[in-house]
Amino acid sequence: MTKIVIIGATGSVGRVARQLFLEKTKDELTLFSRRPDRLKPFDSTREVAVAGDVMNVADLDKVISGQDVVFASLTGNLGKMAAAVVESMKRVGVNRLIFISSMGIYNEIPASVGSSGNLRSNLVLQTYREAADVIEASGLDYTIIRPGWFDSSDDTDYEITVKGESFGGHDVSRKSIADLVVRLAVDPNLYVRESVGINRPE
Repeated sequence: MTKIVIIGATGSVGRVARQLFLEKTKDELTLFSRRPDRLKPFDSTREVAVAGDVMNVADLDKVISGQDVVFASLTGNLGKMAAAVVESMKRVGVNRLIFISSMGIYNEIPASVGSSGNLRSNLVLQTYREAADVIEASGLDYTIIRPGWFDSSDDTDYEITVKGESFGGHDVSRKSIADLVVRLAVDPNLYVRESVGINRPE
């Protein structure tokens, strides 16, 4: 049984991933959020909700300690947040990290998929790229996920591209992202030390 901490458990991707972990695995989940009251109801036999701030060293070390997998889906200054997560993982001896970034951080969006006018601005993408750079230099067993635009469709129809390949499509469902997260947590060798794009085939 794998122990997984979801950092950002009340976020839109974190919520869907949590549900898929409960449905598809027997893993134990630690749900880390500034507002854990939003996580109710939860399965007390498999879930623990913990209040905390990702930028608080003591909070982060406590919640990551003893875990097998760290899954982070965050918003804000992702460069600083990624550095905090990486440093905490090294301090407490946890090695597997799954981190949500964004499409476009490597200029991998072809003209057929989108243009600069309808993608996130370079300024917004900068913090996603900073986070990826921190994680790629960490020495951890990481997987960075670069999704297209999230939507709430109920499909898990998706394709994967690896770093260096052109991105394949514009959109993706949160359920597809969550499905990939669960696969990555179950198989520690899947896309390890890779940065992967995920999109709905067009």
